[in-house]
Amino acid sequence: MTKIEVMQDMMEINNAYAADNRKLFQKKGVFVINIMGSPGAGKTTLLEKLLSTLQQHIKAAVIEGDLATARDAARIVACNVPVIQINTNGGCHLDAKMISKVLPGFYMDDIDLMIIENVGNLVCPAAYDLGEDMKLLVMSIAEGGDKPAKYPTAFLSSEAVVLNKVDLMPFVNVDIEEMKNEILEINPKIKIFETCCRQGEVTGIDDLSDWLVEIVKQKKQASRN
Repeated sequence: MTKIEVMQDMMEINNAYAADNRKLFQKKGVFVINIMGSPGAGKTTLLEKLLSTLQQHIKAAVIEGDLATARDAARIVACNVPVIQINTNGGCHLDAKMISKVLPGFYMDDIDLMIIENVGNLVCPAAYDLGEDMKLLVMSIAEGGDKPAKYPTAFLSSEAVVLNKVDLMPFVNVDIEEMKNEILEINPKIKIFETCCRQGEVTGIDDLSDWLVEIVKQKKQASRN
């Protein structure tokens, strides 16, 4: 019983911070994406390619979450966007309080889209509301076609899933159409994108970017009305 009460207290505290974060984002008209995925799914590389396209239309900023090091943040700095690194020092996910603490480091009036790259994990990040507008799940097809069934909560809580590294299709035993059907059985409303971020062989980024730009502009316009 004590463990249940402690967990309830933790989630209540997190949700209170998330609500405050959401109010700030709503006031400023900032659309927020919580990117989740396993280590090695290609989240940061996808983000690098995506930012170069997004910046032609909107102003983005990034919060990088990792257990240790600032290597991912250093890569995003090279994309010429504001970025802050959060190290969880062993924690398997970001929480809303962590996000709240770093928000004063951004000039929110000059941001249309805040992208939060969560810690590499398919379990814990799905349970924590950060104040985001949507969760976006990145999954490398090399992870295997059984992952949607094994980690349904991540797919249920996400508005979109990116099936990344499709250039590996000839080398992995995965039926991508079967994988997509299984994802849609778990969450019929989820949006599915296929991407490749390999140097000289980038595909699918424009479709993802166009979709994001549209929904970001919708929120910005709504905040002005």
